[in-house]
Amino acid sequence: MDLKTQILSLIFSFVFGILFSIGTNLNYRFIFCKRKLFQIIITFIYIIDATLLYFLILKKINEGVIHSYFLFATAIGFFLGFVKLSNYINWVKKKVKKCVKMSNKQKKK
Repeated sequence: MDLKTQILSLIFSFVFGILFSIGTNLNYRFIFCKRKLFQIIITFIYIIDATLLYFLILKKINEGVIHSYFLFATAIGFFLGFVKLSNYINWVKKKVKKCVKMSNKQKKK
């Protein structure tokens, strides 16, 4: 495998890790409003779909060759996306609360 293909695979693995983290957070929030059996089925389907998507795209990029550093890049992307996503969510919540307080003060005047 040439260097260009390896770099493209690493970048894809990293970005996929971030997207998988975002999808996992959305799935986590979605499953809490349903029954236990539904939670298990939805989580199982989500994991299978995400794994198949990763391998299908990796097959298009480099004929499906998997190296340990691709999985390592995916794990780094997942944890970086998980940490950054929670920071962004908290930041947006603070900004929304601040805007709501400002609008409530203006309405009282």
